[in-house]
Amino acid sequence: MGSFDFVTFFFFVAAVIIFIQLRSVLGKRTGHEQRPPQDQMSRRDEAQSAEGMDDPKVVTLPRRGRENAEPDVFAAVDAYAEPGSELNTGLREVVSADPSFAPNDFVGGATAAYEMIVSAYAEGDRKTLKGLLSREVYEGFVAAIDERESRGETVKSNFVGIEKAAIIQAEMKGTEANITLRIISQLISATLDKDGEVVDGDLVEVADVNDVWTFARDTRSRDPNWRLIATEADQ
Repeated sequence: MGSFDFVTFFFFVAAVIIFIQLRSVLGKRTGHEQRPPQDQMSRRDEAQSAEGMDDPKVVTLPRRGRENAEPDVFAAVDAYAEPGSELNTGLREVVSADPSFAPNDFVGGATAAYEMIVSAYAEGDRKTLKGLLSREVYEGFVAAIDERESRGETVKSNFVGIEKAAIIQAEMKGTEANITLRIISQLISATLDKDGEVVDGDLVEVADVNDVWTFARDTRSRDPNWRLIATEADQ
C-alpha cells in the first residue's frame, strides 16, 4: 500500500506541474490560432481583390458614381447623326430622358410598326390599329375605314417592302419623346368598289409611297411601346 500511495502521489504532482505550464500558455495568443470562418473569408476576399487587380481572368463590375465606369450613352446617337447637328441634339435629349433609346433599334421597330399599320388599315383591322396609334390618329383611320365600308369598297393590298427609313427629327415635349421618320416603301394596292371594279390604285403595279410619320412615347411610362401620333405624305 505504501509504494502504491507513493507512485500515485508522484503522478499527481507531475500532472499538476504539467497543467500549470499548459495554463500559462493557453491564455496567450501566438498569432497561429484558428480564425473564425467569417474573419477568414473577409481576409481571403481582401487578398483575392488585391490579386484580381493584376489577374486578367477577374472581371471587376463598374461602381455607381464613377465617371469612367459609365459607358458613353450618346455613342449610338453620334454614330447615327452628325454631332452638333439639330438632329443629334434632339436625339441626345431623348437619350437623356430614356437611356435605353438607340436610333437604329428604333428605326427597326418603327418600320415593323409601319408595315403592320399599313396592312391593318387595308384590311380594316381596327384591333391592331388601336394598339399602335394615338387616340386622335386611330379615330381618323377608323373614320376612313367606316366611310370606305359604307360605300361597299374593299382594299386589295400587298406590302412589297421598305426601301429606306430614316429619322429626320427628334425632340422632347415635356416628358414625351417625339421621333419623326421619312419612310419610302413599295406597295401594290387597289381599292375595289362593291362590284369588284378598281376605283383607285392598281392590282399589279408596284407604287413607291413616301410618308413622314411621327411616333411618340411618354418616357415616364413603364409601357415601352411607341404610338403613331401624326402622318403626312412626303411630296
